[in-house]
Amino acid sequence: MSFAVFADGSANLPKSMLEGISLLPCEYTVNGRPQVYEGDVDGFDAHAFYEALRNGTVVRTSLLNTQLFLTRFTPLLEQGRDIIYISMSSGISGTFNAARVAAQELMEQFPQRFVHIVDSLGCGFGNGLLAVKAAELSRGDVDVREASEILDAEVPHTCQYFTVDDLNFLKKTGRVSGMTAAIGTMLGIKPILFGDSTGHIISCAKVRGRRRSIEALAQKYAEKKLDSPEQRICISHGDCLEDARLLEDLVHRITPDIPITICQHEPFSGAHVGPGMLGLFFRGTER
Repeated sequence: MSFAVFADGSANLPKSMLEGISLLPCEYTVNGRPQVYEGDVDGFDAHAFYEALRNGTVVRTSLLNTQLFLTRFTPLLEQGRDIIYISMSSGISGTFNAARVAAQELMEQFPQRFVHIVDSLGCGFGNGLLAVKAAELSRGDVDVREASEILDAEVPHTCQYFTVDDLNFLKKTGRVSGMTAAIGTMLGIKPILFGDSTGHIISCAKVRGRRRSIEALAQKYAEKKLDSPEQRICISHGDCLEDARLLEDLVHRITPDIPITICQHEPFSGAHVGPGMLGLFFRGTER
């Protein structure tokens, strides 16, 4: 491995995709009680978590702080290793800036070493797929600076589109107004959301009904997909496996031969989108 690769629990990666990737923990509270999510999405009880959200449980998340990065990165730098960390979007969390502060401090302390923070402009598989790419580059003995340039150039091609079943979770995080949430819920309006070029979550379409929102996600894949041997398709869901399977079928009608990874959506960002979140992640021409 030519350099160390870090991501965190928000990367949403199952164990089968974690080779060569070290995960940092994410902290949050459940009704005021501190919790730590280490990133084991395979062992995460999604049904219990999202059912609790349905029943009014309050979950609040915290950014990963600079001290965490200093603590975890320093031993590797002392061993002569360089580091790439794939951060969740700077548009939704202060984690990227905290990591960048740590990187600057560490490179002053270890001037022969290189620490690069990739702003994924995404979350979930939106940063997880970039971490997988980083690990592949490291196994291929690509120089850390060259790998950093490759990964930064890949960010605009890492597409992430998702829909939610309950607009009230987006209302709580300020993504939609209270009136929009109320009217949308009454009319069955489902937004199609994505991470834009600045890493902020915005709506690119609104449809009526759950089935149409799932079809709209597949249509985004048809419009944006890159036909490439490096194509990876991932689906994450907030306790709605049947909908995820439907989306998988619709995508396979477009490209039948590409495997699709499906897993539950991790709790750290899942608290902000709620039960019924359904996301599609792939390599595309643009966001």
